Amino acid sequence: MLSQTSEYALRAVLHLGAQESDEPVRVGDIADALGVPQNYLSKVLHVLAREGILDSLRGPAGGFTLGVPPDELTLKQIIRPFDPDDVVMQCLLRRQPCDPDNPCIAHHEWKRIAEQVRDFFEETTVAELLAEAERHPDRLPADLISAKRPARR
Repeated sequence: MLSQTSEYALRAVLHLGAQESDEPVRVGDIADALGVPQNYLSKVLHVLAREGILDSLRGPAGGFTLGVPPDELTLKQIIRPFDPDDVVMQCLLRRQPCDPDNPCIAHHEWKRIAEQVRDFFEETTVAELLAEAERHPDRLPADLISAKRPARR
């Protein structure tokens, strides 16, 4: 459903949102925590910075921080630069967007589900997912657990 790039973007933003410090986090540290290639992640983070989703600081103390408050940042904003708006409305059985004038056998049921998925991304914020992680730490991915470290001094 989502491209790998969008998945990395979501995971990186959640990782940054889970930080207990406002200090910038280096791309290498994020890549290590997420287990993703640093060069690829660096490109993803720079796109998010150009979009205003992240703030980027250069230099020895540089890195990335959230550029939008978590309670205002939707999942859709994070994936929009990487996946087209109709990503969930791709036909389930054909290699093309859904065509209501020529529906496949799964169209009507898939359309309903795809609209729910679209609504989830448009309405869910980073803060909501992080709050859910606080309520259910047993469901917290390991890469977010590693983000919950003491603030740097």
